[in-house]
Amino acid sequence: MRITSTFAETRDLARGGVGLVPTMGFLHEGHLSLADAARRECDTVVMSLFVNPLQFGEGEDLARYPRDPEGDAALAEAAGVDVLFAPQVAEMYPRAPLTRVTVAEMSERLEGGRRPGHFTGVATVVAKLFAGTHPDRAYFGRKDAQQLAIVRRMASDLSFPLQIVGVPIVREVGGLALSSRNWYLSPEERQRATALSRGLMGAADAAEAGVTDAAALTQLVWDEMAAAAGVEPEYAALAAAEDAAPLDVLDRPAFLAVAARVGPARLIDNIHLDPAGDGFAADRGVELTAPSLLYREGRGRPYVHAESLEEG
Repeated sequence: MRITSTFAETRDLARGGVGLVPTMGFLHEGHLSLADAARRECDTVVMSLFVNPLQFGEGEDLARYPRDPEGDAALAEAAGVDVLFAPQVAEMYPRAPLTRVTVAEMSERLEGGRRPGHFTGVATVVAKLFAGTHPDRAYFGRKDAQQLAIVRRMASDLSFPLQIVGVPIVREVGGLALSSRNWYLSPEERQRATALSRGLMGAADAAEAGVTDAAALTQLVWDEMAAAAGVEPEYAALAAAEDAAPLDVLDRPAFLAVAARVGPARLIDNIHLDPAGDGFAADRGVELTAPSLLYREGRGRPYVHAESLEEG
């Protein structure tokens, strides 16, 4: 594996079909599942490792976002990554960008209303990665369902010649969706946070049994979260997979998304509901059978500020 810090060097090392795996580092099995999918389908796997300041709002955890560059490099190499692109801010933003990429309407829904500017930061950095690394395919987790929809629309609108590939969620033992921010949680808080996935799995069962009313599906999730000690639900919503628009009835590809605060962290999760025969099938993701790499020895515990730490 080669480690690069510039777009030019990264492009020079690419051979054949290129698969890009964009990350902010602090790798876990979710990221590695993206690399695995890219490895199966591409000649050269490029993983980017960049904590993007544009997508962090005021009061969010940019300075405290967990980092482990040496550990990330070892995991990426073991996963078969060919090129680890780890740029400095000066490479990504040689000067303060006057150009920002905004996917209107889609960026204002769900998470967008709670994190102004977040998706503009995401779309801008992803557009720069596409322009600078020239991938044929780019791999994103289905866990960030709204982000996936926004990236798909941005790539289409700007005519990037690549395919966006969505990869199923990887879940910890017990169902909690993997996120680098789970590292902030104590074991007890992680256990409480499984209320999010329990609610989603209950709604998945209902959807597969024929329930299509959005209010009924979201209520199942909300009730499970609200009943859990230490979980503060923010929303449960059914949205169209294509554009994250709210749905009253499950009648097209969709995702059921939730957000809640648990301890010091704000967590998000979802299930995708895809048409299957006369009904819908839920993508529940893949559950680990052992503790996540997030908690492997040597990563320690972070300093946690009194303010909540945002997902994304």
